[in-house]
Amino acid sequence: MITNYTLLPSRYRQFRVIYIIAIVVVIILGLISRKYSHLFPFFIAQNAGDILWATMVYLGFRFLLIHKSINIAILLSFAFCYGIEFSQLYQEDWINKIRHTTLGALVLGKGFLVVDLIRYTVGIIGAALLDKMLWKFTKHN
Repeated sequence: MITNYTLLPSRYRQFRVIYIIAIVVVIILGLISRKYSHLFPFFIAQNAGDILWATMVYLGFRFLLIHKSINIAILLSFAFCYGIEFSQLYQEDWINKIRHTTLGALVLGKGFLVVDLIRYTVGIIGAALLDKMLWKFTKHN
């Protein structure tokens, strides 16, 4: 007897592939938004990178925790992104040396900005809303 539960693993695999592709696309867009910021309108140049970074964090948690609820991914994404931002209040030589590398700056940032918390919120909530719509849409098809 086939139940809905036996069909779930294949659906989870499909969504994992979607999340991985989305993560790669978001990383590429984020790097483009940083490297070519001079080509974008000021508002986009100032905000896109942090919004996309938070979106990538959310997608990463969804990829890793596919069997958990979207709300768990939202909470973990907020904890991670806000934790990184608040860690920027800590300014010791050893961590600032890491922050001055390209990868360190991309992951850890450089300095605390309240506006970044707003950008992270937009990225996480936006990604979660799209995620919920995707799950709902595919549930009916």
